[in-house]
Amino acid sequence: MKKTILFGLLLVSAITFAQEKMITKNGKITFEASVPAFEEVKAKNEGVTCVLNPKTGEIASLALIKGFRFKVALMEEHFNENYIESDKYPKSTFKGNIQNFDVAVLTATAKDYTIKGKLELHGKTKDVVANAKIRKTETGIEIISAFNVYADDFAIEIPSVVKSKVSKKVNVKTEFTLK
Repeated sequence: MKKTILFGLLLVSAITFAQEKMITKNGKITFEASVPAFEEVKAKNEGVTCVLNPKTGEIASLALIKGFRFKVALMEEHFNENYIESDKYPKSTFKGNIQNFDVAVLTATAKDYTIKGKLELHGKTKDVVANAKIRKTETGIEIISAFNVYADDFAIEIPSVVKSKVSKKVNVKTEFTLK
């Protein structure tokens, strides 16, 4: 199934972009929904696919939900079974555009950009605006972005037993080096 989803994303990307594109299959997404004085609620997925059309600034990414790893295995199990319901909603996608993107002006020094698009998670789609730092590297283009989402926006219910221990505001950071 994982290969089917990745193939589908790549096929759609190829048709959509139909131009030169840059890609990574080992991008990183980290999210944190920690509350002070309680155990850290943080996970990382290091197998995220991201595709960029450097001519237009179009960008798309796909993360398999079961790819997120927590420090505590039980937390990971609850995340997949109770909150995100990863069997029912196995992936999260983002499709958007890097505003005023011009690959010709990129250097080794990161420049600030804004990325606007739609994030699909848990069967819901929401508009997202992310601040990004983008630079040229020896191997391609590096994009590091950060934004916040809210569990309520994606109909993710936090059980009352742990409501005080998990923030409804989730800080998200992405890191992609596209080749």
